[in-house]
Amino acid sequence: MTKCYLSYHNITSSLGFDTTTVFNHLKNEKSGIQIVEDPTRFYKPFFGAVIPTEILDSKFKILDSKNKFTRLEKMLILSLSKTITASNIEINNRVGLIISTTKGNIDVLEHQNQFPKERTYLSELGKIIKNYFGFENEPLVISNACVSGILSVAIAKRYLQEGVYDHVFVVAGDIISDFVLSGFNSFHALSDAPCQPFDQNRTGINLGEAAVSVLVTSSNDYLSDDTVEILGEGSCNDANHISGPSRTGEGLYRSVKSALKEAHISTNEIDYLSSHGTATLFNDEMEAIAFNRVGLNQTPLNSLKGYFGHTLGASGLLETLIGMQSLHQNTLIASAGFKTLGVSQPLHIITETTQQKLRTFLKTASGFGGCNTAVLFRKVS
Repeated sequence: MTKCYLSYHNITSSLGFDTTTVFNHLKNEKSGIQIVEDPTRFYKPFFGAVIPTEILDSKFKILDSKNKFTRLEKMLILSLSKTITASNIEINNRVGLIISTTKGNIDVLEHQNQFPKERTYLSELGKIIKNYFGFENEPLVISNACVSGILSVAIAKRYLQEGVYDHVFVVAGDIISDFVLSGFNSFHALSDAPCQPFDQNRTGINLGEAAVSVLVTSSNDYLSDDTVEILGEGSCNDANHISGPSRTGEGLYRSVKSALKEAHISTNEIDYLSSHGTATLFNDEMEAIAFNRVGLNQTPLNSLKGYFGHTLGASGLLETLIGMQSLHQNTLIASAGFKTLGVSQPLHIITETTQQKLRTFLKTASGFGGCNTAVLFRKVS
C-alpha cells in the first residue's frame, strides 16, 4: 500500500499567521478567544476567536493588491500560497486540490455586501482558488459539516493510493458570520464565556475563524521536518439526528475502529488523542462514551476549541496540524477551560502542558447530520 504523508503546512488564525507562531502561543496556553463587539457579525457581543481584519488585509495586500476577494478567499489564498511556496512543488496535472468549508462565502448574502450572490456557491469558491494558483485539475470541495477538514485528509490519501494524483494540496477555512452565529444561537449552543470542553460547567461553544493548508504527498522528496505518516482512517455516519450526535457514540466508535484496523495498531499504541470537544453537553458526552467503548479512556486527550473556538470546516485540519507539532516537539497541550470532568465516562484530560515522548496520535471529529471521521498519524523522523 502506498505510504501517504502530511508535509508542508500553514495555519492562519486568531493566534497568528504561521504554524510556528500559533504553536508557541499554545505552549504558553494563550487563547485567541475574546469578547467580540462587532454589529456587522452579530447583534450582540459574543465570545469568539476572530482574525483581525486590518492585519489580514495588510498581509494579503502584499500578496495581491489588484484583485478583489472575499474575506474567506483572502484567508484561503494567504494560507495556501505559503504552503505551496514552502513545498516547491510545480502545479501540473498530477497535483490535486481539495477545499474544505462548511459555509464558504455565506457572508455574501448579508446586507450591502459588494460581491454578487453567485459568489456563495461552493463551486465558485473552488474556481476562484483553482484559477488563482493555476491548478490544472478541477478542485474537490468537501462540505460535510464539522468533519470536513479531517475528512479532506482522508480523501487526499485515497486519491494518492488510487494513483489519481502524486500530490494533493488541502486548504480549509470558515469565517464567523451573522448567519453562522444566528444558527448556533438558535440552538442555544453559544457559550456566554470562554468554552470549557468536557468540564462539568460547560455551557456551549465559542466560534472561531481560520484558514489552514497542508501538502498531502506520497513522495519522499517533499517531506518537511515535522512530517507525519497517515496510518489509517475511517468515516461513519450514525444518522442519529440533524444536529444531535448518537447517544451511544456508534458512528465515532466505528470510525475509530476502522482507522485502527487499517493502521494495524492497537489503542495502547496511541500516545495522544485530539478530540472534537465542542463543549456542548451532548457532543462531549457522546465522545466520552465512544472513547471508552474503544478503549481510549486512559489516552491523554485534549480539545483545542478553548484556544481557537470552533472553526467549523477548518477545525479538523487545524487541530491535525497542531497534532503534528505536538509529535514533532513532544509536547502535550493542556485542554483549555477544563477543570472538573463533566461527562459520565472516565477520560484522561490533559490539564497541564507537558513534555512527553510522542510518536502516534489520533484525530477525531463529529458533526451535524451524524458524520464522524477518525485518522491516525505517526511521526516520521
